[in-house]
Amino acid sequence: MTEDLPPPHHRRPDGGSECRDGNDVVVDNWISETTPFERVYEIIRRTDDPESAATIGNRARVSSTTARKHLRTLANTGDVTTSQDGQTTRYRRSETAIITEHAQSLLADLTPEEIASGIAEMKAQIQDWREEYNVESPEEFARTLDINDADSDHGALLTDWYTTRRNLALAQATLAISDASETGHLTGTEMNDDGNGDASAIV
Repeated sequence: MTEDLPPPHHRRPDGGSECRDGNDVVVDNWISETTPFERVYEIIRRTDDPESAATIGNRARVSSTTARKHLRTLANTGDVTTSQDGQTTRYRRSETAIITEHAQSLLADLTPEEIASGIAEMKAQIQDWREEYNVESPEEFARTLDINDADSDHGALLTDWYTTRRNLALAQATLAISDASETGHLTGTEMNDDGNGDASAIV
């Protein structure tokens, strides 16, 4: 059940009317143009910290029962992950969903060849840092140098290393998703040598 919102214009005690806040109109338009599932999905896409169904439902303008139903569906598809906080189930966007969204965005801007080239460059940069500082990871680098000042040269390098490692993992996942899409593994449709799809393929 969608939460009740005041009408666009409501009567004042003196019989006059007053305009509603612009945000209320935006919310009304959002509700009228979307389904409860779409609103829950939109909210969970922006939920990185675990939240209860009641909180998500409030933001999505649906009841906690409706929110919980749609969140369970999204959990079954891998878009949402759950955790327990006492008797309360909390929900947030899954790592798989985050990676998939990033991959879609990256593939919209770059070709697989460009992504592969970026992967090679990031691997080379990480290897250079390993050889220069004789460590295998940014964590070991931090322990060895006892970095506490994020504004120092070493602190900036540590941040760059973490960022590069994260971007490398995302780029590799993106390339894997692209390869799977090309071969039909994502849709369950294998491509034959002649380019024809086999919808009966099992993955």
